[in-house]
Amino acid sequence: MSQFNQNAKWRYATKKYDATRKVSAADLATLKEAINLSASSYGLQPYKVIFVENPELRAQLQPASWGQTQIVDASHLVVFANELNLGNEQIDAYFENLTQTRGITLENVQGYVDFMKGAINNIPMEIRNVWTAKQTYIALSNLMNAAAELKIDTTPMEGFDPQQYNEILGLNDKNLNAAVVCAIGYRHAEDDTQHYAKVRKAENDLFVTL
Repeated sequence: MSQFNQNAKWRYATKKYDATRKVSAADLATLKEAINLSASSYGLQPYKVIFVENPELRAQLQPASWGQTQIVDASHLVVFANELNLGNEQIDAYFENLTQTRGITLENVQGYVDFMKGAINNIPMEIRNVWTAKQTYIALSNLMNAAAELKIDTTPMEGFDPQQYNEILGLNDKNLNAAVVCAIGYRHAEDDTQHYAKVRKAENDLFVTL
């Protein structure tokens, strides 16, 4: 069995964290790099990733998260916030980064610039915002897989009120929206969930070959 699959078998959605254990700065750097290396549509990375360490902020976020203890007990709370109303400004910033990184001029990629702007600006804004929110889940997956390799536990969470998160974290003023959350840290010895058998569909029920 591959190491990747072994890691996937090891991880589970941790219900109770050991609040005394913290993820090291070195491991946090590794996780952040894994997030930054995530694939995204057009390579735009249309989101911000917020590591909430402040205990007072996390205490405010807990009631907006159905009271779940992972919000305050995990080492860190990671909020993936998608960009709203993405348009030419973000696209221009992406190509400025691209040309500097690759040492080329804008003229070399102007055709792609025009194509991308035409394709994205033609999408209705409501659908565009859904699209950027979906991109956060790819980055979330990279975080979870990298964490499992480091034997760091994770809990991906959709059980929260995005509007309250946006208000508490000041995201509205930044044109951002809390799309998905992930607690990271170390499982508590008393978390019985870690001993449960992993429940998945049988392969013949999941996979279709045409």
